[in-house]
Amino acid sequence: MTPIALVQALVACYTEHQDGERAIAMAAYMKNRFPFYGIPMPQRKQLNKVLLPERKAAIIEAWLLETVQLLWQENERECQYAGLDLLERFSSVLTMQAIASLEALILQKSWWDTVDLLATKSIGELVLQFPELRSTMDGYSQHPNLWLRRTAILHQLKYKQKTDAERLFHYCIENAESKEFFIQKAIGWALREYAKTDSTAVVAFVNHHQKRLANLSQREALKHLPNSENLS
Repeated sequence: MTPIALVQALVACYTEHQDGERAIAMAAYMKNRFPFYGIPMPQRKQLNKVLLPERKAAIIEAWLLETVQLLWQENERECQYAGLDLLERFSSVLTMQAIASLEALILQKSWWDTVDLLATKSIGELVLQFPELRSTMDGYSQHPNLWLRRTAILHQLKYKQKTDAERLFHYCIENAESKEFFIQKAIGWALREYAKTDSTAVVAFVNHHQKRLANLSQREALKHLPNSENLS
């Protein structure tokens, strides 16, 4: 099925299953930035099992990226979620060159619900597979666009022992004085997640940089640590 045909089929299916009242509530949760069909995630996942392809052997990178870009052009937010589902399902077909397309998705219709999944799954996996892209993340960390900076901070979120701690801490310090809520929150979230792997390093980092890190970042970083490990 061509990208256009798949998107048309998906839009027709979502339209058939739309729920006006739920759509209003879902849009309100996202600060009314995007319209919704009103399809909850469990139902959308079930619909996607029928609509979206499953065989990896039939998928090539160009088809995948074109389909996701078309889904990004649709108004209703569930279409972008379908694009994220496709990227997660077929992440293994992406090459290093896909970073440009993923960056474009981050910069379009930007909000935490799509950016965070692109950062922690699609881009995070791509950087693990192609370490050369770490320099691209270095550029993101200093980028004027807050969503690219958030991506740099969060892309290692699922790395655990594979985390480049020096790079993570560097990104946090580069962005420590930002007044943006989504940057302060990302710093705290990234540090909190890494604390599950090395809590000593995170506590030492927060202690050393108390005066630079926002209170929100510090609270989030240490939220789930035992009291004995928290700041004195």
